[in-house]
Amino acid sequence: MSVTKPIITRLQNLKKEYETLKKGKESLLVMVDEAEVSEAVYNSNAIENSTLTLKETEKILLEMEVSREVSVREVFEAKNLARVVAYIRNKSQETEVTKEVILFLHNMLISGIRDDVAGRFRKAGEYVRVGTHVAPAPEHVERMVEVLISEYTGDIGGFFVDKIARFHLEFETIHPFNDGNGRIGRVLINYQLLRLGFPGIIIRDKEKKEYYSAFPAYRENKAKKKMEKILTLALTESLYKRITYLKGEKIITLADYVKQNGKSASAISNAARRQNIPAFREKGVWKIGEGFVYGD
Repeated sequence: MSVTKPIITRLQNLKKEYETLKKGKESLLVMVDEAEVSEAVYNSNAIENSTLTLKETEKILLEMEVSREVSVREVFEAKNLARVVAYIRNKSQETEVTKEVILFLHNMLISGIRDDVAGRFRKAGEYVRVGTHVAPAPEHVERMVEVLISEYTGDIGGFFVDKIARFHLEFETIHPFNDGNGRIGRVLINYQLLRLGFPGIIIRDKEKKEYYSAFPAYRENKAKKKMEKILTLALTESLYKRITYLKGEKIITLADYVKQNGKSASAISNAARRQNIPAFREKGVWKIGEGFVYGD
């Protein structure tokens, strides 16, 4: 386990507060989750170089007309991923991650985009490369995925962030599919978190460089710290957001908070990025509960 004790304690305390506050307010959490879908879809697809903006993604998911020509593939990518996000929110409690679950989610994601590879692992002759990383030969893929799942479910004593980080790093290293590996990998992170009673997270396109750098660090040295940090920060932010809503606080932008309280904009911004204050993003804008008291 490499996540530090203070981080473990903070996540445990936030989870406890979240669990207490959400009783009787499940419908509010559903609204928060549903409002976040377009943002989650936009960011995950943008990491894979989709050209859709957040506003275009929102319009596509609302069946509204987009003002420019966009590819049929990008429309399917947005709609399919939104379906997957909604599906796991409702179904993740029914079963642990299994090979069958992964294949089902992949079929849902890739159907209509590449039906020839949807819902199946790479087969003989189907090799893939990600940058300088050549993924394992297809003959080994299914067994490697089975071993990965077995190791994840069999690790009873490990801290969940360590386990999920390793699972994601290994999954993307195996790269079991011809298409959609990154998006399915990030969906599985949320599937695992939801099963543990946590809200889902968003790995953001703006942080793509740091996210991508976590993979060679793992492949070369088995280092998980970068991915653990990304997951920890994203989960802390997700918890802060929902706790703020559950408390019924008035939510304002961080910029307005700085003005109202005469604080240093750089200090507050840095504290938000490090999740040292209960700030969170909505559509890329940092926000916070108006009543939060910041100590210098």
